[in-house]
Amino acid sequence: MAGRRRGRGNNAQQHQRAGPRGSQREPAAFAKSTGCDSQTPHDKLTITQARRGTPANRPVRVYADGIFDLFHSGHARALMQAKNVFPNTYLIVGVCSDELTHKLKGYTVMTEDERYDALTHCRYVDEVVRDAPWTLTTDFLHRHKIDFVAHDDIPYTSAGSEDVYKHIKEAGMFVATERTEGISTSDLITRIVKDYDIYVRRNLQRGYTARELNVGYINEKKYRLQEQVDKMKETVRTVEEKSKHFVYRVEEKSHDLIHKWEEKSREFISNFLELFGPDGAWHVIQERSGRMLQALSPYSSPRGSPSSSPTRRRRSLSPDSSSASPSQSPSSLSPPPSPSSA
Repeated sequence: MAGRRRGRGNNAQQHQRAGPRGSQREPAAFAKSTGCDSQTPHDKLTITQARRGTPANRPVRVYADGIFDLFHSGHARALMQAKNVFPNTYLIVGVCSDELTHKLKGYTVMTEDERYDALTHCRYVDEVVRDAPWTLTTDFLHRHKIDFVAHDDIPYTSAGSEDVYKHIKEAGMFVATERTEGISTSDLITRIVKDYDIYVRRNLQRGYTARELNVGYINEKKYRLQEQVDKMKETVRTVEEKSKHFVYRVEEKSHDLIHKWEEKSREFISNFLELFGPDGAWHVIQERSGRMLQALSPYSSPRGSPSSSPTRRRRSLSPDSSSASPSQSPSSLSPPPSPSSA
């Protein structure tokens, strides 16, 4: 059984419709085999009266049934619709037994006890009927004081009937829910069967034995070998990813170093040209140094001889220059000859 939500509604509205088990602190109760023993008068309601609302002590008793194998979100959404179809709803859910289900529909994955227990923990369910009938009888409806039956509107062909809910619809006791597309018990089983090998290997890896999985010796070895091959592939893939990451990091670092080198090179060339270029600081310093040296050095003679310097001439004519040149002979220092010797 599956259903589609007609609308989410707001949280406050859903809490108001939570019914007697609004606190949801405990699982839903199991129905007694004798039916409902409430002493509250149970007059028949029309859909109009039920939609208008009923007193708090007289909730509308809505019944929904199914197999609920591999209980999933499609089941939960259908039950949510059934719970919210009226403002004050008490939702009773019937679950068919293994014997009846295997006979009329097919084998189930979960046992009946597992399916019963799953329904008691659904937040929308107030009461669970175990070993529910396949076709609803008048006695069953009266015994459980059921006002309406909720199910999707698609005719349910089974047990030699074109629609097992036909008499419920004719009695005006049927309220329709919508199915949830893309999710069903059959769909889940199909997914498992389709990927059978994957799930067998998964469970072998998790510690299940080949005997528990009904797998032969050869297939077990095949699955375990395949698992080792997949691990090796994963290891190789991991190494490849790490290698690619390492190469990428090296390339990134190389590009970064080249970029920094180019920036430093441009900065060096710019500084070099600024210092040694035609208009650079070095030429300015040289020019200034030349002027200073020229200002401090002696004037040069017109003929280029050192003796032509005024300073030298003054020194040669100075009377107190008593020192003689080493190149002069002693005779050159003797007094001039007297006239008599001439």
